[in-house]
Amino acid sequence: MAEKYKHTNGIRWGQAAVFASAILLFLAVLAFLPETVPWPARSTIAIMVFGLVLWAFAPIPIELTSIIIIVLLIVMKPVEMDVILSGFASPAVFLIIGGMMMAVGVNQTLLVKRMTYFLLSLMGKSAKGIYIGFFILMQVQAFFIPATAVRASLMLPILSNIIEETGMDERSNFNKLMYIGAAFGGNVSGAVVLTAAIGNILAVEILRLYEGVSISYLQWFIYAAPMWILLVLATMYIVWKCYPPESYSFEKLQIEMKSKYDSLGSLSIDEKKCIGILVVTILIWFTESWHGYHPTFGALLAVILMAIPVTGFAAWKKMLDINFGMVLLIGATLSLGYSLIESGAIDLLEVLVSPQIVLDIFSNPWLAIPITIIVSQIYHLGVTNVSTAVITLMPVLISLSVQSGVDPVVIVFASAISMLLGFLLIVETMPNVVVHSTGRVSQKDFLWPGLWLTLASIAIMIVIAYTYWRWIGFWP
Repeated sequence: MAEKYKHTNGIRWGQAAVFASAILLFLAVLAFLPETVPWPARSTIAIMVFGLVLWAFAPIPIELTSIIIIVLLIVMKPVEMDVILSGFASPAVFLIIGGMMMAVGVNQTLLVKRMTYFLLSLMGKSAKGIYIGFFILMQVQAFFIPATAVRASLMLPILSNIIEETGMDERSNFNKLMYIGAAFGGNVSGAVVLTAAIGNILAVEILRLYEGVSISYLQWFIYAAPMWILLVLATMYIVWKCYPPESYSFEKLQIEMKSKYDSLGSLSIDEKKCIGILVVTILIWFTESWHGYHPTFGALLAVILMAIPVTGFAAWKKMLDINFGMVLLIGATLSLGYSLIESGAIDLLEVLVSPQIVLDIFSNPWLAIPITIIVSQIYHLGVTNVSTAVITLMPVLISLSVQSGVDPVVIVFASAISMLLGFLLIVETMPNVVVHSTGRVSQKDFLWPGLWLTLASIAIMIVIAYTYWRWIGFWP
């Protein structure tokens, strides 16, 4: 009991130290920036530094930090009130809300379980079959369940059942293979689908905000597809090599999965409705360049169709049970981004990171791409929250691109994908956090496959940029 108390007390002191450091940095920026820096820019930069520390080290819940950021902006008045709250009116926020509600709606049917049981009954004769089937399922989900955390959470009960049926303990390679594979599979699944990861949505929104250009759902898919396929193959191979499973007969598990699949019977009316709505939604997303409607339209329309009479099948009150903290985080980070622009703070930051030698290096596309990918990976290690990393790094990269004559769309896309692929630290991505929360794997289990995958992902992205992107005219 004494040891537990000491540990808890130590954590509290550590949290207090981080919070105090954030306050000191906030005050230092206010006090020591040159007098030539006007108050709007000075105060907004101070608030950004304060938020970065709290979001990166999380001494308090990141959602609470988001509220503090908004309050500081209101109190210090660097910009008008409508700018301070404008992040919550962004299409990105409503796309996230719609995506989370869609996931809740889908989960009110048996579709996810049906797909899981089918794949495992079909491919569950061996550890390799189970592993591949589970990995494929996570990729398929990305097309109709936005948000990596939601997909990872939906898979955990199924994964837990598989492990329990085999009787493997947490020290077994099969346990580590499945759980680490689930985390990394969740990370990779967000690469190919624009709506499948919050970082993607934020990156596109920031690009539209700063440069007035955007990337459609179909364009994102075309640019990312070969990269995603190679990342999926590399991830499956590397995790398998790091944790080759023990010899075990999976015949009993396969029979059970077959029995569970058969017990579900034929597709219910609700499942058919759900499939139809998901197909319509994906078609709306894919055809954005034709009709011009933002992906938010497709997500919100899906929510309506899932809940109204005749087409609906989901209980409305259950669909409201979403992660409101995520809404606060996205809205606050966007509001901070808008405030940085409006206050003139972003112009000062651009000057600091744009000396001539950096611009000269970045003006060479053959160097700009690998630099963007590597810097994004390293930056994400420090600023572990993907949303925070995107909202703070993207404006700098866009500025460098414009000043150097490099297409900012390519740079933003490369950076966004890079920051999805957090393999080394648990805190880098939500699938890592969700999987680690089960207690079945530790930080140490992530490191070895994570190191190899980080190197492999950098290599894959650079190769695709130098070849495929040039062939399709994405990068001249």
